[in-house]
Amino acid sequence: MSDSQRTEQGRPSDQHPGQNLSHRLSVAPMMDWTDRHCRKFHRLLTRHARLYTEMVTTGALIHGNQPRHLDFNSAEHPLALQLGGSESSDLAICAKLGEKWGYDEINLNCGCPSERVQRGSFGACLMAEPALVADCVKAMVDATSIPVTVKHRVGIDAHEEYEFVRDFVGRVAEAGCNVFIAHARNAILQGLSPKENREVPPLKYGHVYQLKKDFPHLTIVINGGIDSADQIHEHLRHVDGVMIGREAYHNPYWLASWDREFYGDDHEATTREAVEAAMIEYANEQVAAGSTRHAVMRHMVGLYKGLSGARAWRRKLTGADIERVTKMLASAEG
Repeated sequence: MSDSQRTEQGRPSDQHPGQNLSHRLSVAPMMDWTDRHCRKFHRLLTRHARLYTEMVTTGALIHGNQPRHLDFNSAEHPLALQLGGSESSDLAICAKLGEKWGYDEINLNCGCPSERVQRGSFGACLMAEPALVADCVKAMVDATSIPVTVKHRVGIDAHEEYEFVRDFVGRVAEAGCNVFIAHARNAILQGLSPKENREVPPLKYGHVYQLKKDFPHLTIVINGGIDSADQIHEHLRHVDGVMIGREAYHNPYWLASWDREFYGDDHEATTREAVEAAMIEYANEQVAAGSTRHAVMRHMVGLYKGLSGARAWRRKLTGADIERVTKMLASAEG
């Protein structure tokens, strides 16, 4: 974006009146991918975009290894903890834990369509029970002083009409949620895999735009199928923020342009070489602390995407694991 396209305050010109900048850009929570090593990597690329953890279930937090699920590097802020669950009392306990650990936001997953998540009675199937979601949100709002947000779909199964998501958002907002992150596709709960659910149901950006018109006081963030700066600028003309999933993971160096283009930050973008050096140092520290080098470096596979020599660099980075990592990349959550 050229200087002539910026406002006098240095904000990008697609900021509309009353727009909440706290969620202007974010990297989506992605199972098996947005762990603390991935977030460390992404934070080296962008100072301002909001980062999200993988979804953590309430049972894993209450009965499992809390430090393993909740530890993070202070450099990761602003950072949100995404929870999966449907018991209001359990969610309240976990929201308190998230606040105690220092997270900036608690996000409730109402968008994941996987069968495993459905068996736990949470994720996208919760959209059929807005009163229950409202109870869960209220319990978390009452238990913490940090924002409680919801990530959801625009519909489930045959509920294609806009009124379905409008009524869901309206009911949950009454419970104290002010930020809604809408994946602009329906979730098909039977018959489609999680990967197919990210690609087959048609995108309904208009539904998300209408949410902002009907609830101007809420922060509305759009997610789904977004992979270019031009798309982000267009969406920001209609909503408060854009969440990027797969493209942020497959093409991570794109994040290095976000601060200047979307936040008016005039700091020089970091170089790939600088990020690589910082991650090597970080990997050495993590290996000394008991982690594996692969656990850290696997997130960097796309750093040199599109450049000459990228394939050789990936092979050097991951060694014999390159094909396995590439296959895993193809199935990453979006």
